[in-house]
Amino acid sequence: MRAVVLHGVGDVRVEDVPEPRIEEPADALVRVVAAGVCGSDLSVLRGLSPLPRPIRSGHEFIGIVEEVGSAVRGLRPGQFVLAPFSTADGTCRHCRRGVSMCCESARLFGEFGPDGSALDGGQAEFVRVPLAATTLLAAPDRPPAELLPALLALTDVMSTGHEAALHAGVGLGDAVVVVGDGAVGQCAIAASRRLGAERIVVMSRHPERQRLARSHGATDVVESRGERGAAEVADLLDGGSGHVIEAVGSLESIRQAIGCTRPGGRIGYVGLPWNVELPLFELFERNIALSGGGANVRTVLPELLDDVLDGKLDPGRVFDASYPLDDAAAAFHDMNARRRTKALLRP
Repeated sequence: MRAVVLHGVGDVRVEDVPEPRIEEPADALVRVVAAGVCGSDLSVLRGLSPLPRPIRSGHEFIGIVEEVGSAVRGLRPGQFVLAPFSTADGTCRHCRRGVSMCCESARLFGEFGPDGSALDGGQAEFVRVPLAATTLLAAPDRPPAELLPALLALTDVMSTGHEAALHAGVGLGDAVVVVGDGAVGQCAIAASRRLGAERIVVMSRHPERQRLARSHGATDVVESRGERGAAEVADLLDGGSGHVIEAVGSLESIRQAIGCTRPGGRIGYVGLPWNVELPLFELFERNIALSGGGANVRTVLPELLDDVLDGKLDPGRVFDASYPLDDAAAAFHDMNARRRTKALLRP
């Protein structure tokens, strides 16, 4: 079969690889219908996340169950399923508290485990899913083709945007600032609107992403950065926002989020923080709460899936380009150059 294999800095290939098979009784095999390229996938491309050896990439995928292991209950071949970016057993102490990302049995698709073994990713024709019954979420019916981008968004970026809004304490009537206009930032705007935010300011310099942000519910755009950007936000929101979302992961974006937060406010951070030293004193002196982390996708998938199927939520617009799987290298490089917000791969 064909699969995307990351070899190192700037080196993305689509190769013929052995098809996966059932290895454990709790496994399922899924035929991938669509997969996403995530901003975190670009970390390898940029040299931020060195690889010990090549790995099959991709942690965002949806598809059809082809085969299940002998211990799998509640799933059957032919069902359409959504896969979170990591596995979950559903029974450990963290899963029971809703923190499925920190499952004691979790493995990230397309990543190496602590023991050096790799769980193959979903940018491929087929993928093996461990702990399938508690990891995968089956849709009630086979969805129409036009819903596939929205459903794929739920497997990571929409769930992550939702997580960010929760960490920022977004609620009915609130004014929110979103730092970051990429796919997660766009979904954070949609999540904030879904949770009842009345005013949403996005910090963006990209005209197409500004238009996308407004389609998701943004009411204002601030193009300036640094102190000037924070001052513009303060003018718009009477001293800043009590609910700020950081969706980039750089030191610059963290400082921008702090600058846009009024004293006593909350920052929800979900940007993957590469080489960021937290400016704790700035948070301390302004009594700002900082809360965040990776998304508990498997926990929130059911409610977000219901909203997509009911037509109340459409995060699929973050995918502004679709590529055949064999053109995955172009998709990676287009996203890395900011020519695309988010790429969808079709095996």
